[in-house]
Amino acid sequence: MNWVCYLISCADGTLYCGITNNLEQRLTAHNAGEGAKYTRGRGPVRLMHVEKYAHKSAALKRELQIKELSRNEKKALCGII
Repeated sequence: MNWVCYLISCADGTLYCGITNNLEQRLTAHNAGEGAKYTRGRGPVRLMHVEKYAHKSAALKRELQIKELSRNEKKALCGII
């Protein structure tokens, strides 16, 4: 099973990082207000960055690394800066 770690931009300009094994379904859920609690009411969201991993554990590890980055570092990762 393939996993991805992703960064999305919310309508209010905030960034959210998560993991999933079905990115299309997860983005649909975020935009429908059924995704993560953080993104509810902050839609629509826009996919900014994706990294693919073979195992869930690797994707979780990367998610934690990204969540520790500063906002500017996350924006640089997405190619915004």
